[in-house]
Amino acid sequence: MAKDYASLAKAVLQLVGGEENISHLEHCSTRLRFSVVDPAKVQKDELKATSGVMGVIQSGNQCQVVIGNDVIEAYDELVKLGTFNGDNAAAPVAAGGKKISGAKILDFMVGTFQPLVPAMAGGGILKALLSLLVMVHWVDPASILCRVLNLVADAPLFFLPLMVAVTMATKIGCNKIVALATVGATLLPKTTELLGEGASLFGMKIQTISYGYQIFPAILAVAVLYFVEKYVTKITPKPIRVFFVPMVCFAIVFPLTLLVLGPVGLTVGKAITTVMLAIYGKVGWLAVGLVAAILPLMISVGAHKAFIPYVVTSLAEMKYEILYLGASLGHNISEGGAALGVALKTKDPELRSAAISAGISAIFGITEPAIYSVTLQHKKVLYSVMASSFLGGAFMGLMKVKAFVGMGPGLAGMAMYADPENAKNLMWAFVGFGISIVASFVFALIFFSDEDIVVSEAPADIADGKALKSAVKGQLIPLEEVPDEVFASGTLGDGVAVLPTKGEVYAPADAVVENVYDSKHAICLTCDNGAELLIHVGIDTVKLDGKYFDVKVNKGDKVTAGQLLLTFDKKAIEKAGYKTVTPIIVTNSDELELEKATAGLITKDHAVMALR
Repeated sequence: MAKDYASLAKAVLQLVGGEENISHLEHCSTRLRFSVVDPAKVQKDELKATSGVMGVIQSGNQCQVVIGNDVIEAYDELVKLGTFNGDNAAAPVAAGGKKISGAKILDFMVGTFQPLVPAMAGGGILKALLSLLVMVHWVDPASILCRVLNLVADAPLFFLPLMVAVTMATKIGCNKIVALATVGATLLPKTTELLGEGASLFGMKIQTISYGYQIFPAILAVAVLYFVEKYVTKITPKPIRVFFVPMVCFAIVFPLTLLVLGPVGLTVGKAITTVMLAIYGKVGWLAVGLVAAILPLMISVGAHKAFIPYVVTSLAEMKYEILYLGASLGHNISEGGAALGVALKTKDPELRSAAISAGISAIFGITEPAIYSVTLQHKKVLYSVMASSFLGGAFMGLMKVKAFVGMGPGLAGMAMYADPENAKNLMWAFVGFGISIVASFVFALIFFSDEDIVVSEAPADIADGKALKSAVKGQLIPLEEVPDEVFASGTLGDGVAVLPTKGEVYAPADAVVENVYDSKHAICLTCDNGAELLIHVGIDTVKLDGKYFDVKVNKGDKVTAGQLLLTFDKKAIEKAGYKTVTPIIVTNSDELELEKATAGLITKDHAVMALR
């Protein structure tokens, strides 16, 4: 009997609060993902009880409705019922009318600051290299070329208010050009001249502020602009919106910025830097060492991104940063040294290959391959990295090493520690580099052993045709350890998961391909032995929209056990911030009796489940 997806879509839409409560809708391979305006309007229990809904996960203004393999059909019916245009939705609120905080604030800060990093890093490294060349007397600082390059190198920091205006307006969905012009007015030479005259407006004295290099005045200005723009757009007749709305925004927001938002933003920026320096002042070198030691764990869950606003603010306010970037150097190089130590000691050729590649990447500042393919898979390597990171970071803190560029520290970017006023700053950074790589390499050689690698034990006495082999080579883990509630809870069905060491997915049994998702990250199979499988590469990788994935089969294809189904660029996906843990789910497990292999290393031919 055909399923009534139209009725399911109508029921789901009503229970999430209707079209007006949805600011954004998308789907992945198993669930509908709603961004809701008011989470209190979501009827979670009723949703769970709805026929066709397998589960509901709600966190803040994010609501995920688990549909399973029929999600595309349900989504297609939903989009017929509304526009779900996030640009027209109100600002999300939490239950009780409170604004969303925590993860949403972090997401906002990262979305605003992360895009600034390439320009800041490029300009910063250029300036650092020029300083280094001047220090060794290879370049005349008075030469026209040196002065010209210094000007462009300084531009990203000076124009931070403009760049923040664009990135924040993009993030929250207001007019980017209006935001750019409004904030840009604070940098006009005539504005500087006006402030220097000690002008007053509406009886209030305008505080003299140099807006170049400032961040938070721009953030506050764009935040107010967002609400002014939305309100004025709402009440303005459509024929005159094109000029009337920007005109009113300029007339309201810019004077308000000069009188209130600029001074408040300046105070906020100084407060952030003051707090971080106070922490450093209290515990000094120990703070740098401790931050370095916990970075492997923070990076594994993305929590290290919380440091981005502080780093950007510190570089803009003080022109250097003294806590996080020193800790980050100690950690990054420790990841590289430990991975190379594992590569030297292991007898597993594939682990050696992965460790060499990951180790070199980490030494150059890209640590995700080492973290996910080596460090987190071997506890003794993790302890080695944490110990050496502490030593390297603590030394950087003890010597008060300053960083002058906001980027991931590594061998190629060591010029970021070049200080024209203190030649030893760069020297101590290289010493910290050496301490980290030597300590981690030695610790890994001493403590890591292939004997510590546990090999998975397959189910015993499997009848012919009843085995489900691993779709991926790597580390088999219980489904409960997958960092996603839908998979871990078994909502979609029972199964296992693999931490992959290679970006290849194979058929676990003879089967027919039932579905290949447009985002290419997931495949559904109906096996000849009766098992219905979902193979899902990574967590939230649907957001990559197929990037880094290459599917080798099509819907309806007949495949044999061990046949290559798809490939994926594991390093690129992890570098983009996504976990590649791969659940292998038997979606009809309630109809079958499963026996699962024990956790440990597996190959693609290893039986991970058996039907009894």
